Amino acid sequence: MADVAVFALAGVAGVFLGVVFFGGLWWTVRQGLASPRPALWFLGSLLVRTAVVLAGIYVVAAGDWRRMLACVAGFAIARVVVTRLAGPPIAGSDLALEESRHAS
Repeated sequence: MADVAVFALAGVAGVFLGVVFFGGLWWTVRQGLASPRPALWFLGSLLVRTAVVLAGIYVVAAGDWRRMLACVAGFAIARVVVTRLAGPPIAGSDLALEESRHAS
């Protein structure tokens, strides 16, 4: 029974790490598109988000592949949830207009 609780906590930690990663990505895209130096935003964010997630998974796993698997599964669940919550950009927003200019 204790193993189930440990794996459940590892999954919850994975969800938290996923929310931090993908929520940070969403925030970075919004900040980067409005910035005069978007490459710095995207590169810096990628490095910080990746370092935080890798360190978090390493700590949560503590050498056990089953905990790592539970953590990564939670991370994948968070990806789906954050993607659905963020949704597509609003059609009339300045962000959508800016993106359409870059596409042409």
